[in-house]
Amino acid sequence: MPFLTANKIHNGHGWLPEDSVIELSDDGTVISIQDGPNNDAVFYEGILSPGFVNAHCHLELSHMKGVVPEHTRLIPFLKNITQHRNDFTDEQKKAARKEGYNELVRNGVVAVGDIANTTDSLDVRALDKMHFYTFIESIGFTEQNATRSFGYAQQTYQAFASQQSNKHLLKQAIVPHAPYSVSSALFRLIDMHRKDVIISIHNQESEEENRYYNTKEGAVTDLLLSLGIDDGFFNPTGRSSIQSYLEWMSPHHPFIFVHNTYTKRLDVQYAHSRLNEVYWCLCPNANLYIENTLPDIKMFISEGANICIGTDSLASNRQLCILSELYSIKEHYPAIDWETLLIWATLNGACGLQLQDVVGSIEVGKAPGILQLTGLDINGVKPSVKRIA
Repeated sequence: MPFLTANKIHNGHGWLPEDSVIELSDDGTVISIQDGPNNDAVFYEGILSPGFVNAHCHLELSHMKGVVPEHTRLIPFLKNITQHRNDFTDEQKKAARKEGYNELVRNGVVAVGDIANTTDSLDVRALDKMHFYTFIESIGFTEQNATRSFGYAQQTYQAFASQQSNKHLLKQAIVPHAPYSVSSALFRLIDMHRKDVIISIHNQESEEENRYYNTKEGAVTDLLLSLGIDDGFFNPTGRSSIQSYLEWMSPHHPFIFVHNTYTKRLDVQYAHSRLNEVYWCLCPNANLYIENTLPDIKMFISEGANICIGTDSLASNRQLCILSELYSIKEHYPAIDWETLLIWATLNGACGLQLQDVVGSIEVGKAPGILQLTGLDINGVKPSVKRIA
């Protein structure tokens, strides 16, 4: 099927003119985009779009599907993860990772920003059906142990950096987990490791995070105590978390802030004024699963934010499906049109992961994957996705 057309075609930037035709090579590379009609083109009902980019996922937590109850709020959720993460055999974990990976592929994902705390997900990267940007999280909230915590992340980083692919891009970076789990000393070590890498961080997923930085009170204190972490060194800043920890990071890094459930307008403005390149990753179904609320998406739009989409993990989501994430946004924010949502799920995600030269848009020379989307504007029908090229 070298020529494809549909009711509508979204090229990652927006809608193409009616009757446009995509010409593909045998390996899925876009040869040309033509004005139609073309009698030789295969017609698809619905919409054709580039493959999806999942900017934030945790494949190594796939074995925890259904383990943590919904609506616990973040701090109890994290305690559950810590308590039950290793209640599984290596075989169970491996099988769950592979099924999670295959679910991403079935649901049209062509590139993923995957979080790693261990080397477990090396096996699914090796399956070589997607581009990967692996974010190796460094965790440690005590100043005196910062060097040791970073050293462990370096070992994990080297394991990922040694993996090669003939078909897909494999990238990796050491990143901070979250403001409440990384000390200022560790933030600085992460910042100095590689000047050219993306910094992805769980940001303001709970109001307790901002409360801790403001006053050093609340549930984060309880979490650190339960983990045996002495936070006596930490002095509250009187500001939100993001306005505090960004002082320990260099502005030249591209940033992906993830979740942003309790991010305020002043926080967005602060980040935009300080940093050169910023993306805000929304994981709506995980937000609803854990905190039962969503970020102020209208505010992000009004601030001109670059928005991309992630699924988080199967520990906090029933499925790994970008289209389901868009559907949830559309249900809660019906005024946001599908043209915009598809930009977030394709080109913006690719740009956020610095993969826009290979995926994210239907342009000559790229092999972005081609998806057929149906049911987007039909009342009572849940949209579906199928990869066709």
